[in-house]
Amino acid sequence: MPSRPSGISTPTRSRVRRSTAAAAATAALLALTATACGPTDNNASAAPGSSSAGQKHPGDLPTSIDGLKKWKDGGWKNWDKWSRRAQDFANPIIKDHWNPERLAQAKSAPDVGVQDAALGGQSDVPAPGPKAAVTAQEVVRPYHRNMAPIGKIFFDSPEGPMVCSGTIVEDPAHPGKSNLVWTAGHCVHTGKQGGWMRNIVFVPSFNDNGVPANQLNNTTAAQMMPYGKFWADWVNTSNQWISMGGEKGNDGSVYDFAVMHVKPENGSGKSLEETVGAAAQIWFNSPYAEGIGSLKAFGYPAAAPYDGARMMSCLDRPDRLTMERNMPPMDRIGCTMTGGSSGGGWFVSRGGKLTLVSNTSITNGQHTWLAGPHLGPEAQEVFTTLSQKFAAQR
Repeated sequence: MPSRPSGISTPTRSRVRRSTAAAAATAALLALTATACGPTDNNASAAPGSSSAGQKHPGDLPTSIDGLKKWKDGGWKNWDKWSRRAQDFANPIIKDHWNPERLAQAKSAPDVGVQDAALGGQSDVPAPGPKAAVTAQEVVRPYHRNMAPIGKIFFDSPEGPMVCSGTIVEDPAHPGKSNLVWTAGHCVHTGKQGGWMRNIVFVPSFNDNGVPANQLNNTTAAQMMPYGKFWADWVNTSNQWISMGGEKGNDGSVYDFAVMHVKPENGSGKSLEETVGAAAQIWFNSPYAEGIGSLKAFGYPAAAPYDGARMMSCLDRPDRLTMERNMPPMDRIGCTMTGGSSGGGWFVSRGGKLTLVSNTSITNGQHTWLAGPHLGPEAQEVFTTLSQKFAAQR
């Protein structure tokens, strides 16, 4: 469920530097329990279940200084050449492309979601039972002190600038110095009918003090982007999402996850985790819904009644949502968040640490619930492939 101007995983064992922000974020989740021990929108030799993408620029994508200049001067807008293969991904930094005014213009895209009744009609499983709505609550401000790993993702699509949500996650290859961001697959690639998004950036703790959307144009860059902007220089999502995913919830939604490797627009030598001071660990192959006491989902919903300017959250006990009998079930929670919250992390507290177990993928037409993929072996492969790719980088 991205948002556009015109729309809505064995844990890693790296040691996290404990900042005040990280401690506060964990404290906010200590009431959550994992009983097993513990949205609507939507390769360079990658492993079989994943599709990596990076800055290899074949064809009419930028391959030279002149080509790069044309790209930065607006050539990226040529969507007739929509890159689909991993090696065709291009996301060179265009300094100040995402200035405060343009960030404020990126609104909610149409929901990537499904109608409750449609689920039963499209497959051999019955429509899901009712799920009580949980009204989203704003995260305590300033956001960097209370949920520092969460941020907003901005990207360009053929339909204009869109937004999603993402989470800074630990990188076992670079303990305390991660440059990895977890999000939804549909926030970086449109699935079977399209290709890679462009000009993808991550803004940690976007709009730190929760200024209303109609006042963002008068907000300083430091308030809107307290840690700056981080551009994706490599992206990895599942082959299943690329081959099956679409604008409405379907089998591809079960694999609707992605991880990005980012670098700062300003060229700072610090990693994303060092800059922000926090990152969440990922619990791959965690218990399914009935094994989780409760979890909390975060994001920046941008479709009405929300304005995309505030970080929101929902706390609920999950249940299962089955798309097809031969597919792994998704987790589902009651939540009123809308487009723009896609990709936002779902968390439990595990071992006293902030732990990501899913991300927002789809919602129903009434916006009473959200569903996210269970982060099983496919998600772990997507993550490990990207982490290992940059393992030798300092």
